[in-house]
Amino acid sequence: MSLTATPRSNRLHIVLLGKRNSGKSSLLNALTHQQAALVSDVAGTTTDPVYQAMEVHGLGPCVFIDTAGFDDEGELGALRVEKTQKVMQKADVALLVCRDEEVKDELHWLQLLKEKQIPTLLVLNKADLLPHAETVADAISKKAGVRPLVASARTGEGVEGIREALIRMASETVQPAIVSHLVSEGDLVLLVMPQDIQAPKGRLILPQVQTLRELLDRKCMVMSCTTDKLADTLQALSRAPQLIITDSQVFRTVYEQKPAESLLTSFSVLFARQKGDIDYYLQGAASIARLGKDARILIAEACTHAPLSEDIGRVKLPRMLRKRLGEGIRIDIVSGADFPDDLTGYDLVIHCGACMFNRKHVMSRIESARRQGVPMTNYGVTIAWVNGILDKIVI
Repeated sequence: MSLTATPRSNRLHIVLLGKRNSGKSSLLNALTHQQAALVSDVAGTTTDPVYQAMEVHGLGPCVFIDTAGFDDEGELGALRVEKTQKVMQKADVALLVCRDEEVKDELHWLQLLKEKQIPTLLVLNKADLLPHAETVADAISKKAGVRPLVASARTGEGVEGIREALIRMASETVQPAIVSHLVSEGDLVLLVMPQDIQAPKGRLILPQVQTLRELLDRKCMVMSCTTDKLADTLQALSRAPQLIITDSQVFRTVYEQKPAESLLTSFSVLFARQKGDIDYYLQGAASIARLGKDARILIAEACTHAPLSEDIGRVKLPRMLRKRLGEGIRIDIVSGADFPDDLTGYDLVIHCGACMFNRKHVMSRIESARRQGVPMTNYGVTIAWVNGILDKIVI
């Protein structure tokens, strides 16, 4: 992906599910007019999930995820099906592909998708091989309670109808804005952006870039500085900024120097609202006050970068928590896709801003925590709470 391409986290995630040899990969190629997926007459060609980022007219930037057949067999097949189940955590929209009227497995997966509130299109593929495709669709409709779209990836029949249905679904899948709810055209916004050793050399980190872009799109006037130049920057401005957005790590420093009339928030807090359930995060932060000296906390990072000294998730945040709760607390750290299914052993989960995940992925983790009765919050919200300023910032 080029440096100018839309990050995967901002793309609509469309997952293709179905049995082996139902034509998922062929349908993906037909929808995108590309040879995006490997196609073979041999059942089980697709093993691990295959991610294909692209621009599709009407859909915009999206990621198609081709998965292994959920009827895969054997020990290895079970592992593949498990990966397919995990992919569902990221799905904004699903295409559930069937090939005949034997849909017992498909009905099971259709129910799983419904429980996860994932908009789903049921598709009867390979219509060119069925003598009476519409009759088969009628039979599936009676069993599933929804009529499948009839298509043939090989001939192109019905493919345009699937694309149009995806466009309609995509229009209803809107990710909240990052900061637009806090600003108006002409507002002066100050970004405090310390460039620590985790930042890529010569570039800004993704949350800073995305926030800056949205502010410019909103016709705001934007200034930026590092923490050590905050006082000089405020002195140089002819008026106080309407809003100051800071790195959470320097929340307290910026709060103590900001003009009284300037609103304050952080990049992590903004992404907590955009990517997750901010109310649940606020409740989770409040639960820190009730944690004991033997509390067990899980810190989850979306990134899989190699940890460096003074890493926020692995060093600074644990240091803050131990100072607040005591050295006896146990802190586990996971990154990337490594997130436990069973959270019941934890008293709190603290997630990063998740700029590398789409909203659906983050919400699936929140729902898992909520279902298991485990409080969950995020880096920025936690740091604001620990510093005693959570009630003094804007969300």
